[in-house]
Amino acid sequence: MPISHRVYAGIVGQSVWRSDDQGETFQRASKGMFPESDVRALAFHPAVPRILFAGTDSGVYRSDDGADSWEHLPSPMDARQIWSLAFHPSQPEVLFAGTCPADLFRSLDGGRTWKLLEAGMPRKCLVDAPIIPRVTCIHFDPNVRERILAGVEIAGFYRSDDGGEHWRYLSHGLGSLDIHDFAVLPHSPGTLVATTNRGLFLSADAGLHWTSLNVEHHLPWSYARPCILDAGDMTTLYIGIGNGPPGSRGALFRTRDLGQSWQRCALPNEPNSTIWNLAACPADPSLLYVSTINGEVYRSVDRGDSWTKTGHEFGEVRALAWIPFGPKTP
Repeated sequence: MPISHRVYAGIVGQSVWRSDDQGETFQRASKGMFPESDVRALAFHPAVPRILFAGTDSGVYRSDDGADSWEHLPSPMDARQIWSLAFHPSQPEVLFAGTCPADLFRSLDGGRTWKLLEAGMPRKCLVDAPIIPRVTCIHFDPNVRERILAGVEIAGFYRSDDGGEHWRYLSHGLGSLDIHDFAVLPHSPGTLVATTNRGLFLSADAGLHWTSLNVEHHLPWSYARPCILDAGDMTTLYIGIGNGPPGSRGALFRTRDLGQSWQRCALPNEPNSTIWNLAACPADPSLLYVSTINGEVYRSVDRGDSWTKTGHEFGEVRALAWIPFGPKTP
């Protein structure tokens, strides 16, 4: 049986929801937040999981009680959509946020104040598409203390080696600048895998150069969204794909050899749209959740070998996470 935990979902137009019964039922958890907020990002304190942040279409919110209540934290992001949030893994008072239009912000005091970082991200699309660039993902390199990595939809990949003060645009070899997500492989320093609308790309030098993994030869579709490592085996990578945004079909795949071979995860039904979110936690590597953008949620208790569709369906799910939660939760 999985450990005692809570599942959280960020919903466009319906704020934050949570489940205490393994995703079978969800209840809205948005006291203090506009109940029809667009929530595209959730982030949990690395040591105190009851502390969480939500990125909305009206700024950033903080909860200190597991989403029983929320506090709006005034910031320069109040008039923006927040698409990504990330706690620094070893400095939990340090947070980063990514917005639409594409900008990066940093807080050094747990979200009380925020600074706009000069990353040089474009305000307009670099290709012929009616999309405003947005920061879709922020990750930290476990092998380089001050290295922060960011992916921008329609505008490529960015890296800072000094805690966010200065940034470099690094997209040489990317067959698409439409970065949706990426994973940092801790056992292989400098190795990154990025998902895009045109497949997956691999970098062996922390983003300086990229090469295609040619997933069009192995997977049914090349439109890829979430990318997450197995919390107990950092050589196993899960990828959510589909036939477009939002798509009408989706699938979940995993690879243990950096895309040389792929295994399709056996979801109990064909998903109703692209797999958009993946949730894992080191507290229990066997427990995984995935969701489609059109509201279906699936659970695995055996590290992706088998899956169950949960009982609740949403509208548009943009963020998904689970955390340990019980009498011993800090």
